[in-house]
Amino acid sequence: MNYWVQERLQCLQESFNQEYCDDIDNVIDVVASCFQGGNTLLICGNGGSAADAQHIAAEFVGRFQIERPGLPAIALGTNPATLTAWSNDHEFETIFARQVQSFGKKGDILWVLSTSGKSKNVILALKEAKKRGLITIGMAGNNGGMMRDLIDHPLFVREKNTPYVQEIHLMTYHRICEQVEAQLFAHNTIEKPLVAS
Repeated sequence: MNYWVQERLQCLQESFNQEYCDDIDNVIDVVASCFQGGNTLLICGNGGSAADAQHIAAEFVGRFQIERPGLPAIALGTNPATLTAWSNDHEFETIFARQVQSFGKKGDILWVLSTSGKSKNVILALKEAKKRGLITIGMAGNNGGMMRDLIDHPLFVREKNTPYVQEIHLMTYHRICEQVEAQLFAHNTIEKPLVAS
């Protein structure tokens, strides 16, 4: 058990090097500017990354730690009717690209997550985002995989082990959510935890 914990900690320490932390700081500024400009954050991924996309959207629409107004963030994997209709009538590979086409406008952000960097529906969403003038943020293991040339603001790590990459992603987007919220709502107070009566 102790070896397993140490292995995980070593993976995190190696991944969160100075370059990666600088990239995180850059993404914090980009996301904050997006919201300040009245634009929307679109987020997508598959499997665990789809769950992460929902988690990120929930932190922005709800709150991370500060009581504040909601921020416009949409996880593209959350509408079963859209996903199944489009996949049934057309193909699964374009489910995210179709939604970028429907919702995305210039100045918005498409934030994608892929542990391998090879997910075809994510790649096609990025290509659609580029055509429409969206800013792109990409989180991936495998040094970005096939996403490398489609990302404006990369958050890539060398790690290839899927669970390890997912753990890195969780810590990364929690930091981004925390700091975006702090930048935009520094005057608000941190919400005290609810106490059951």
